[in-house]
Amino acid sequence: MVELRHLKTLAALRDAGSLVDAAERVHLTQSALSHQIKDLEDRLNCSLFIRKTKPICFTSAGQRLLTLADELLPMIRSAERDIARLAGGEAGRLNICIECHSCFDWLMPTIDHFRQHWPEVEMDLSTGFSFQPLPALARGDLDLVITSDPEPRSGIDYIPLFSYESVLAMGRQHPLVARKFVQPQDLKQETLITYPVEQSRLDVFTRFLDPVGIEPKQIRTSELTMMIMQLVASGRGVSALPNWAIHEYLERDYIAARPLGEKGLWCTLYAALREEQRHAEFMVDFLNTAREITFRNLSGIKSA
Repeated sequence: MVELRHLKTLAALRDAGSLVDAAERVHLTQSALSHQIKDLEDRLNCSLFIRKTKPICFTSAGQRLLTLADELLPMIRSAERDIARLAGGEAGRLNICIECHSCFDWLMPTIDHFRQHWPEVEMDLSTGFSFQPLPALARGDLDLVITSDPEPRSGIDYIPLFSYESVLAMGRQHPLVARKFVQPQDLKQETLITYPVEQSRLDVFTRFLDPVGIEPKQIRTSELTMMIMQLVASGRGVSALPNWAIHEYLERDYIAARPLGEKGLWCTLYAALREEQRHAEFMVDFLNTAREITFRNLSGIKSA
């Protein structure tokens, strides 16, 4: 009566917090997802969650199915990994490079989880802050690059992981806190704090400031998100960062943040890999694990 797809849908609904976001995660339309849940409720003759609540509130029956999902879905994933190894012998190499300073927060749990299930895959991790990783990927020196700046290259595929909003972080007493959103000209007299990355690889420049010919008064760089937050909180400057990277600081009321532009500045993070490795079992599993962990742990992201 209860099918695997039902458990996956309920787990996505719990983790996403809304029908719209849950439908994106399980690759259904909102109508199809609602119909699937209604069909299951009719089969069980009970409601699984209370409508029009935010966050979604599950009934006792819904909670029981979620407990089952949490027990069963990881077991199925583990069995699928074992079968893949038995079927094809997936020993290999996964050299990963990231072009995102704040990605360590979700990438390290992903790598830890992956290592437990693919111990025969040799792994290595580096950063692409001091060199161009995409040519290295094309040459075969790397196997996976996490980037928000895809470049069309022969033999390279870009798999979207998730989308996020880049927002302007500022001190709580900053004058721009009074605005609903920030315009490019608002940064003309500001010190903009960034990671030590070329401006041509930062969305705040390429998609927000450069198109209208605006430059900040001063640019300051820092390697660490925590240091950037301290500088921002003390009024030393402002910084454009992913919404999920500063969520903890906003929750603690340490800083304030406003959208970049009236519609916000939405960006997508990609996994770049060589075409011939796209369907390797361990690569597919790594990407699926990355999506699961990010949607479970990060706030404010959505399916790309």
